[in-house]
Amino acid sequence: MPKEMTAGALAERSLITKYRKTIWNRFIGGCKDYELIKPGDRIAVCISGGKDSMLLAKCMQHLQKYSDFPFEAEYLVMDPGYSPPNRALIEQNARTLELPIRIFESPIFGVVDEVEGGSPCYLCARMRRGYLYKEAQALGCNKIALGHHFNDVIETTLMSMLYGAEIKTMLPKLHSTNFAGMELIRPLYLVREEDIINWGRYNNLRFLQCACRFTERTAHAEEDSARREMKRLIAEMKQHNKNVDINIFRSMHNVNLATAVGYRMGDDDELHSFLEKYDEKEGM
Repeated sequence: MPKEMTAGALAERSLITKYRKTIWNRFIGGCKDYELIKPGDRIAVCISGGKDSMLLAKCMQHLQKYSDFPFEAEYLVMDPGYSPPNRALIEQNARTLELPIRIFESPIFGVVDEVEGGSPCYLCARMRRGYLYKEAQALGCNKIALGHHFNDVIETTLMSMLYGAEIKTMLPKLHSTNFAGMELIRPLYLVREEDIINWGRYNNLRFLQCACRFTERTAHAEEDSARREMKRLIAEMKQHNKNVDINIFRSMHNVNLATAVGYRMGDDDELHSFLEKYDEKEGM
């Protein structure tokens, strides 16, 4: 009689059966299109405990088994000060999904909780990344992998325009400016959030939500956040144009600088104006 499959094995199998087109093929497509993983890489797969990072970890684990070339992975969990129940949930999900996680601790929640003014979420994200880079580098990794997905990309693009007064998106990979030789990659770049949610539900998994002390005290904060507003805005626009999210995504792959009034090549670079070369085109 065949041995009954474990919950972890079933969740992994569903990636290449029920969710092959919506998750697995898009995960592989993103890795190939943007050249995210190369032979000999040692990648720290960063797990926050949420649905996105848990799915990413399972995809990376499956890819390791069947990749055309060898690469290594560390499944890294940073505990920034989780409550005992939240940490227990992460550990339980890791056991269920059969992920060999490595946990390390940091004081981030305590530090952010004491800071007055500014955006606690922005500060937390910046600090998290620094600690993850440091730990990954100490483990001999040359890359960290984060669970940002398709919806994160288009929401970030709109947020930069409507709140930041610039056209800027979330890149599929980038070099670290503070940790030499390290890269950040986003293998779920083409995967939609709704498919991640459906995968979790299909496998009867319950994942950690945002669990910092700030949002625990102010439950309305996430609801009123700029990102939540972007989700609502995109959903409303899709009622009139079902491809609006795809068009936002593709627009950042098809920027026409000839029609840009101003542009910069980097955050700290000088702002250029279309007037600099305007007269050169006279009579063309």
